[in-house]
Amino acid sequence: MNTAEISVEVAPELALFVPHARRTGAHPLAVDGVSTLGHVIESLGVPLTEVGALVVDGLEVPAGHVPAAGESVEVRAVRRPQHVPGAPLRFLLDVHLGTLARRLRLLGVDAAYESTDIGDPALSARSAAERRVLLSRDRGLLRRRELWAGAFVYSTSPDDQLRDVLHRFAPELRPWTRCTACNGLLRKATKEEVADQLKGGTQKSYDVFAQCAECGRAYWKGAHHEQLEAIVERALAEFA
Repeated sequence: MNTAEISVEVAPELALFVPHARRTGAHPLAVDGVSTLGHVIESLGVPLTEVGALVVDGLEVPAGHVPAAGESVEVRAVRRPQHVPGAPLRFLLDVHLGTLARRLRLLGVDAAYESTDIGDPALSARSAAERRVLLSRDRGLLRRRELWAGAFVYSTSPDDQLRDVLHRFAPELRPWTRCTACNGLLRKATKEEVADQLKGGTQKSYDVFAQCAECGRAYWKGAHHEQLEAIVERALAEFA
């Protein structure tokens, strides 16, 4: 009995997810007549969070389409900027993306972060409960069905990670409005209100402060401010 085959071509942007032999051009792939196209594409290694459209013989089809022998399939990358309907745009980052989380918060982007490994089921459940886009480099995590929405973080460099997320989702940037420690909103504070967090030199040298409404952490333009300012200026110049 002959095995039914389809032809599959994966967009260049998604090539890193598939075996080297399938990274350019169209290639045959066996199908069973039962599995959905979404399942077939995931079996190649491509998370559906990264797929913008599935095109069969020139027509866009849903991931639930069951491919038939002889069909030609194009797997396209998600369009940018990506619109995430159904809730305000906000993120959830896994334990490996702490630096990215802090930089998103620095820019005023709502970015929840788990500093400990709470496990894939708990992360997926939080994404669904709070309607947050889960950012991760874990392909298996991004394939979990209970996820509300997700996105693969393509780089290991924090600079590139931030640039990629801003380019993909185009979130509103409101620098210096969120706590980089807990994601809470900042408010102006007097020196007296944050005096218990200030050392002698800081208390004498600075007069402008902010404080997190959630955790109470105090902020001022200290020794690392120039580095943070550079991150903010680059983001605003490119994405605001």
